[in-house]
Amino acid sequence: MTTAREQGGRWERYAESYLRRHGLKSLARNFTTRFGELDLVMLDGAVLVFVEVRYRRRDRYGSGADSVTWAKQRRLISAARHFLSRHRPHAGRACRFDVVSLGAGADGPEADPQVNWIRHAFEAD
Repeated sequence: MTTAREQGGRWERYAESYLRRHGLKSLARNFTTRFGELDLVMLDGAVLVFVEVRYRRRDRYGSGADSVTWAKQRRLISAARHFLSRHRPHAGRACRFDVVSLGAGADGPEADPQVNWIRHAFEAD
């Protein structure tokens, strides 16, 4: 039996691979600060992309994207600011926040998930 952290890592790796196939370049995974964690930090051309990965086996309570609440967005923005302060070469880049929402596909939870990549999911204030 796998832990929630192991499952989370599995879906983050899946999302990272998906985004790389769509042209993004990986910079960091699981960048952790006292403000929170950034699942993925990637480059889309010259744009720095902070990616939140969410998986839902069932959508009974909404999609994974629906679970990125206002409070979660504030934590991600704070963590992104901390990332930029620690990685000065990226500080001048345009940035965006994406959400990759994964859900069980038609073939069940062990098959490839359905992917909903939401670019510009929310804005930093």
